[in-house]
Amino acid sequence: MKALTIRLQDELFAVEASQVREILDLVPITEVPNALPFVGGLINVRGRVVPLADLRVMFGMQRPEPDQDTRIVVMEVIIDGEPTIAGILADKVHDVTDIEAASIEEAPRVGMRWRPDFVKGIGKRNGGFIIIPDMERIFDTTDGRTPAAATTEERSSL
Repeated sequence: MKALTIRLQDELFAVEASQVREILDLVPITEVPNALPFVGGLINVRGRVVPLADLRVMFGMQRPEPDQDTRIVVMEVIIDGEPTIAGILADKVHDVTDIEAASIEEAPRVGMRWRPDFVKGIGKRNGGFIIIPDMERIFDTTDGRTPAAATTEERSSL
């Protein structure tokens, strides 16, 4: 798998390079009132309105202020069966690399600090681990909420 490696806090993530359209320096973000934290803003990409997602929200990470390394990765993701352009924040973008399929393992169900259903697999490279997020599952949420949060909220409204 050809992958773009990005850093979120102190963890290395890999997104499929074929989904990446471009990498931008931080641009002005228009916050959307009452939007959920995962996709709380919109950006202008060449005259097109693009939602900006923060994977750190879905992975329960802290959200530090952007700095000189912060980038926006504009990518195509499948939402409700349709290809959609969206941006994701990255604390740092590293490089495009090959991750051998044989080195990718399923995410363990225990001992993970993130929801395993949001992780497609764990790759190995240079003696370290690379988390491969399941972008379709992450973006396939109910109104931007994690499926578990949406179910809990629906139960509590009954």
